[in-house]
Order: sequence, then C-alpha cells, then structure tokens
Amino acid sequence: QVQLVESGGGLVQAGGSLRLSCAASGSMEISDMGWHRQAPGKQRELVAFMLKNGVTKYGESVKGRFTLARDNTSNTLYLHMTSLEPEDTAVYYCNSGTSYRDNYYPTGRWGQGAQVTVSS
Repeated sequence: QVQLVESGGGLVQAGGSLRLSCAASGSMEISDMGWHRQAPGKQRELVAFMLKNGVTKYGESVKGRFTLARDNTSNTLYLHMTSLEPEDTAVYYCNSGTSYRDNYYPTGRWGQGAQVTVSS
C-alpha cells in the first residue's frame, strides 16, 4: 500500500525559505504528484504538481517563488519555497493522482500534512 510522508515544515520569517519533502513508499511507483495547502478558514488550494511526462505547473500565488523537484530513485518530491510570505502559512499536503491533458487530479493518496508558518 502506498504511503506519502511529508517532512520539512516549520517556522520561518517572511522572506525566508523552506524545503518540503514528500517520500512515497510502497510497492507502487507514483507518477503524478502534487502539493496542496490549506490555511485556517480557507479552502484547500493547489500549490503545484509534476506529471510523469515532466509537465509542471504552479498556482498563481506561488509562481516564481516555489519550485518542484523530483528524485525518481528515491521516489521523493520536493517543494522548494523561497520569498515566503505570511500568506503562505498553511498546512501543506503532498498527494498522488492522475492526469489528463496535462491537468492533474489528486485522486490518490494524501500525506498527513506539514505545517508551514511564516511570521511577519
């Protein structure tokens, strides 16, 4: 059974950087993966995703500041976050899913979430 385990969250000052990791374990190779986040009182939103074919897309609020990277040997997806803002404070969830016409659908597993807090 596939499991996703996030790590790397924490507290950082505005303008700082953090890197989140999502390690996929289990017998199934994960192809399409992404990150979502949910801030208190707000709906869950897409942060970014990376498909098996290499297509990578970012949410409008993080474009130019966040970058995805993937280590296929360890089946780990990384989210590099720079120029962090207090508005980035949220629980970040790694997930797996499917894709269609270069769009991503988080229909698979979700991780337990990693708290990111950005102080002003």
